[in-house]
Amino acid sequence: MSDPLRLLIHGATGRMGAALLRLQPDVPATTLGAAVARRAGTSAAGVAIAGVDTLGDVPAFEVAIDFSLPDAFDAVLDLCLARRAAFVSGTTGLSADQRARLRAAARQLPVLWAANFSPGAALLADLARRAAAALPQWDCDIVDIHHAHKKDAPSGTALRLGDAVAAGGGQPRYASIRAGDVVGEHTVQFCGPGERIELVHRAADRDVFARGALRAAVWLARQPPGEYTMNDMLGLTPD
Repeated sequence: MSDPLRLLIHGATGRMGAALLRLQPDVPATTLGAAVARRAGTSAAGVAIAGVDTLGDVPAFEVAIDFSLPDAFDAVLDLCLARRAAFVSGTTGLSADQRARLRAAARQLPVLWAANFSPGAALLADLARRAAAALPQWDCDIVDIHHAHKKDAPSGTALRLGDAVAAGGGQPRYASIRAGDVVGEHTVQFCGPGERIELVHRAADRDVFARGALRAAVWLARQPPGEYTMNDMLGLTPD
């Protein structure tokens, strides 16, 4: 039996980081190598969290799971390059330069960036692409609803859905709502003469994203260097 996969959780005090720390023990193929956040402390589950100033001193790990902010992204990517560790990231709001750095890193190690780690959301993007290809000339609107504290709008998932629609030949428009404590809801609406189709995904809690990221980490550790997506992991390949 192979040794458990050692993980680095980066952004450990955020909503997603807390979910990852809570759910990681349920994935026997993994073990927690280290947890890092902007400030050192202890998680609700009693896990010691190191500060980012000690990021370079963390113990050995095979995969980093990053849910942080753009200003913390470069340091953890650099660490993965130095350690030749696989890199899973759900950090949104990245700049064009950071996107380019991620693509360059994929020449040396396996990387998987996703705006949404829910398998259902990945399938939604695939369905949106197929619908756009089948319904040329129909209007397409993408609406995302999130909690009032979410900073980016449209959401990263909404933009990913828009990319999928564009890949199918559609021209997406966006609308964003920030209210209450909504975890995440995305609707892709296609309107034609006298009819309308709605594709909807609703996340009931953040655990679906954390489970998806942990699943992605286990899968990515077995892949050669390259840039991967949730579709790759799920086997959703374009027609």
